[in-house]
Amino acid sequence: MHSLLGLSPARTWEDAFLSGNGEVGIMVYGGPREERVVVNHHRFVLPNGTRDRRPPAIAHHLPEIRALVLAGRPVEAQALAADGRHLEWTQPFHPGWELVISRPASAGAYRRTTDFATGEVSAETDGWSHRAFVSRADGVVVQRLTGDVALRLTGDLPGKPETVRYETAAGERDGGVFLRIRGVYPPEGRGAFGFEGLTLVRPRGGTVAVEGDTVTVTGAAEVLLLTKAVRHEHPAWPDGERGRATDEPGGPQARTGDEPDGLGGLLGLAASGYDGLLERHVARHRPLYERVTLDLGATPDERAAPVGELSGAALVERLFHAGRYLLLSSGGVLPPRLTGLWLGAWGAAWSGDFTTDANLNLQMAGVNIGALPELIAGYANLIRGQIDHWRTNARQIYGARGILAPSRTDGENGHLFHLNADWPWTMWLAGADWLLYPLVEHAEVTGEPIPELAGWLAECRLFWEDFLAGTDGTVVPSFSPEVGPGGGPFACHDATMDVAAARHALGDSPAAKRLPPYRIDERGALAEWIADVAPCEEHRHVSHLYPVWPLHEINPDETPDLAAAARKALLSRGDENLSAHGSLHRALAAARLKDGELAWANVRKILDNGMFFDSLMSSHNPGREIYNADAAISLPGVLLELLVYSRPGIVELLPALPPALARGRVRGVRCRGRVTVEELSWGDGVRARLTSPIDQTVTVVHRASGLRREVELPAGKSVEIA
Repeated sequence: MHSLLGLSPARTWEDAFLSGNGEVGIMVYGGPREERVVVNHHRFVLPNGTRDRRPPAIAHHLPEIRALVLAGRPVEAQALAADGRHLEWTQPFHPGWELVISRPASAGAYRRTTDFATGEVSAETDGWSHRAFVSRADGVVVQRLTGDVALRLTGDLPGKPETVRYETAAGERDGGVFLRIRGVYPPEGRGAFGFEGLTLVRPRGGTVAVEGDTVTVTGAAEVLLLTKAVRHEHPAWPDGERGRATDEPGGPQARTGDEPDGLGGLLGLAASGYDGLLERHVARHRPLYERVTLDLGATPDERAAPVGELSGAALVERLFHAGRYLLLSSGGVLPPRLTGLWLGAWGAAWSGDFTTDANLNLQMAGVNIGALPELIAGYANLIRGQIDHWRTNARQIYGARGILAPSRTDGENGHLFHLNADWPWTMWLAGADWLLYPLVEHAEVTGEPIPELAGWLAECRLFWEDFLAGTDGTVVPSFSPEVGPGGGPFACHDATMDVAAARHALGDSPAAKRLPPYRIDERGALAEWIADVAPCEEHRHVSHLYPVWPLHEINPDETPDLAAAARKALLSRGDENLSAHGSLHRALAAARLKDGELAWANVRKILDNGMFFDSLMSSHNPGREIYNADAAISLPGVLLELLVYSRPGIVELLPALPPALARGRVRGVRCRGRVTVEELSWGDGVRARLTSPIDQTVTVVHRASGLRREVELPAGKSVEIA
């Protein structure tokens, strides 16, 4: 269950097998004669002039914008709010470079694997082998090759802009053989200067030859490769302008700050050998990965099938564990991007950024309940690095205190500038509450909130108090991502998502009491706008279900009428282009509404429509269209929500079990309220074992049998329930 097997080479980078340490990622693909390894880094984004872009200063137009929206003139309201801006994108995420490994002709059966528990990818056939991982302990890419090889680095990747310049070299220095590559960004883009890679080539025995930018090794017992990847800021930024002190990559004024250790540092690491480096890495990786496992009763023969032939329970098990592996491998210094941490060509869809109105939170769905609290550090880093920008957004756009989050970020700029007269992202108000929620959930699961959380939540509340101060409780302007009433212009008032965010952020504040109640339309569905406007159901987003997931405000036990209306809203929603994030967002909401069949019907949309590459990385659309991590990384969270629901004081077992998952066992699920489901099994009866680090009493629910029992959990002791 914890590995992938491929019996044919990956012909394109999309089918590459993947490894990463949360900062650096590799993609291994190619065939027996020529293998390629793409090196990625979370911070590799191409300067495009938007790094310093600020939000529009339109607070003085707010009364007029509100009047236009309420008068039913959304086009004029959007034009005024756009302040003459055209749509600009975040700095696009891009690949670094490729290591090209050329070999003599070989024969024999080809085999490649990914080991989720170790983070190691491998390929082999008669006469040679290749093993690789990205070290969590030492921060380098580690590879071991056998057989004769020629090695070179190249920046010649698909879609590379002509303005990005690469330089490659090979040589010998300090007793080591090395490959070096430097990428230099165009001077007109404000941002980083460029990036660099250094690879130590360390053969054991054999003969080494350096010619041009190629290193050839023959007759060696093995070749150890160690690679470091870094990104360089430019030192001269007077008044925000990007200086250009030298045109030479690696010149003394161009290379500052986070410089690679150089050959000396890599030579020191090489003394540990491949096995020693792997042991240090696995000691950090394996415990995180193995905290949660899922067994759906597939047979050994079913599990032994190579990728592409997996089906049924074996496929679902493998997707669950692959998703956890990809999440763990791409999150750490930052959360996963739209492509996780991997990309083999320039020109990523939607800039390969962090899309915050849906995708990012969906990918975080399995972090807290999936027992990966370490990944919250990277998520908090993203917000911490931009919180001042969120304050600027609130002040310049609405003249308000507090914070207003953007709909997307490249990891550097959190200002709200991605907008124009057609896309009024200044009117999406729910962002800060929505994006802070995974941190709230982390505090509920672990009992250990990050230090800044209380202050950030207070600022979110301040924004809403100021925003509503000039209204009778009407949330205007307002925007439901990413759809407008009747499919028309987006600007409206009282979008359900925004009202839910305001209610959640304000808590028991007097301002919360002025907010309008949710609307149930004439079909009996929870309306996307509390304003009496026409729905638009053929759309991938389900933003109006924010009170259902991730919030717990609407649920079948406490708000049954609203829960029934939310279910009707799910049933009424079309699929538009069957995007992965749309299907899994629906599945998460259905799980919260205790409808396992509806949840599973949405999961089946990604299982049955060709949305996974050979690595079990996913695509955005059916037919493997657009390399995208939404389905792969979000799916574990969806499956866990089907099996365990929790909030402080309540643990519900199998809340939305679909018939397709008739039997199984899950271990290690974390609950909101500091309870761990050490093990839950079902099929021949239902059995669970719970534990808590503190003395507490929780209500355990099993809806199908009518069980609702108060259970004492003594600190540190396991309690069995059948």
